[in-house]
Amino acid sequence: MTHLAPEQAGEAGTSVPASAEAAERKTSPSPSGRRAWLSNRWVPRLAEAVVSVVAALLVTLLSTRIGINPVVRIGQVSGLAQLQQYAALLGLPLLAVLLYTAYRSTPARHQLAKRLVCAALAGLATGVVAGGVVVALQGTPWGLGGQDGDPGALINMANSFLHGEGVSGIYPPLFPGLMAVWAKLRHDVPGGTGYALKDFQIFFTAVAGPMTYLAWRMLLRPFWALLIAVPSAVLFIDPIRPYSHASMLVTLPLLGYCMRELRRAGRRPLRGSLVRGAALGVVFGLVFLWYSGWYVWAAPGVGLLALVLFPWRGGAQARKRAGAFVGATLLAAGIVGAPLLYQMARLGSQHPDRYAFLTVYTDPAYVLGWTSDRSGSVEYQDWPVAGEMAGQTGFALLLLFAVGLGVGLALRNAMVLTAAATLAGAWLLRFWFAGNMEQSQTVQLYPRTTWIIMYCLMIMAVFGMMAVVHRGSGWAERTLRRPGAGTGTAGTRVVPRRAVAQLAAGMVCAIALFATMGASWSVNRYMPQSDTTSMGIDAYRAHNVRTSDGTCPRYAADGECQKIRNKNWKQAPDKGFWCGGVDPVDWPVVCGIKAPQEELERAEKEKQEEESKDKKAQEKAKK
Repeated sequence: MTHLAPEQAGEAGTSVPASAEAAERKTSPSPSGRRAWLSNRWVPRLAEAVVSVVAALLVTLLSTRIGINPVVRIGQVSGLAQLQQYAALLGLPLLAVLLYTAYRSTPARHQLAKRLVCAALAGLATGVVAGGVVVALQGTPWGLGGQDGDPGALINMANSFLHGEGVSGIYPPLFPGLMAVWAKLRHDVPGGTGYALKDFQIFFTAVAGPMTYLAWRMLLRPFWALLIAVPSAVLFIDPIRPYSHASMLVTLPLLGYCMRELRRAGRRPLRGSLVRGAALGVVFGLVFLWYSGWYVWAAPGVGLLALVLFPWRGGAQARKRAGAFVGATLLAAGIVGAPLLYQMARLGSQHPDRYAFLTVYTDPAYVLGWTSDRSGSVEYQDWPVAGEMAGQTGFALLLLFAVGLGVGLALRNAMVLTAAATLAGAWLLRFWFAGNMEQSQTVQLYPRTTWIIMYCLMIMAVFGMMAVVHRGSGWAERTLRRPGAGTGTAGTRVVPRRAVAQLAAGMVCAIALFATMGASWSVNRYMPQSDTTSMGIDAYRAHNVRTSDGTCPRYAADGECQKIRNKNWKQAPDKGFWCGGVDPVDWPVVCGIKAPQEELERAEKEKQEEESKDKKAQEKAKK
């Protein structure tokens, strides 16, 4: 059975007996019966990567043909519907091929079809999200956020690179640096870095699914890789900053792969350990420069796990080879990530995080959902919504049950150990920072542990289901086989391989349906809205910034828009703890401090403006 994992893996991701593999080879067509190029193991791997990326970019490209008014709700709904049409036109033929080969074709052809279809579905999932960003930003060259908030900071950082100022503080420099390069090559006009941000928001949102799927294919077979990649990519990807969550999605499987290689390093030649370690180190260093935050939460648990997995009792030669692997990994990662490591060592203490928002005010033990700093009408008293069992929902109970299966049945798997160690370390850091928040008057980004903790739970849950499938099929083969029946051949299996293939094909169809529904949910949140407390405000702002020729975008509100700001990045002064998303008069009750006078004045001004708008609307309605 063809797969990307570097070792033979069963349907549950565990090793398959050699006899079963030999029997499967006997029942499969020989390479001589196929085209010669298919016999090369790198061809299907490359085909998966190409198909996944092409599928993501194709649906994104098709979304540019959608012509609607993105600031009108009916237009937004029409755009969402057309996105689903394109996804169906591309996805349904793929599913038809998968089902046909599962029922009618040979096992080898079905396996090839399954890996290509799974790869394409991973691309389509985030391609729909990227297409939604294209629809939401139709008529404006600016990206989500316009020139305000975090997008504005990224634009300023890219401007600093263009003007020769280099790395901006302790923020990972690779993304804004590439923005600057792309702006110079593609958008050499006033506001060009903002235009580059839009291109990157769309592109990196689209390829987040393929990146996640291909990262998991280092460890898992196509179905299981898809089962983790699609839900996590659709759930976690943030088109405003797609690079941050995409790095988390690939970092966890990379860490799991690294822990597995550490286990094997003692049995490999020294040269092989050095080469593998150096290659992994380069990848880790690049991801660190792309977005470094997830290393903070993963480092305590994974570092301790590495000490546990190191072959201390394997003999001097095993320790030497494993030490060479670890040393090469750390050295290569340190060399690649040196610019940011230097900035962190030099300026780290000068960048405290004091920004609080809704998640900071809620129960810190809730890790199965989150809200941004634009949570609409939701307040901390109402979030999270209490579930049926001690506040936990049915989804939470099912997820935790599956996690228990993963810990109980698959704890020897390196990836399960990595996810459990990462979760434990992030969990402790979360409560350490939250527990000292009032005294230190710093948040230190601890709400971001919600994402990595939930990701680890999802990983362990999938591995738990894999273990159940593997052990269940093994039990069936051992106990239900008739006495005297042969072993290892397709004709004598208690559970026929074709039946397993058909069931897996049906489950892939279910994942595809979830992907389209989940992607539409994700996109809908970013459709333009003028409400500053909604997530749609980022797209709305993009429609209200002047273009490079001084005119307003096509759908600017009332024909008025902001001027282009061409600023370099500067570290904002430390103004103390900031109680975001709360009425200034409620700051003493929520954060225990009084709101600054300028914040009170701003809130009063906004209130007066809102009352004036309501009054004008009422007068217009009467006329």
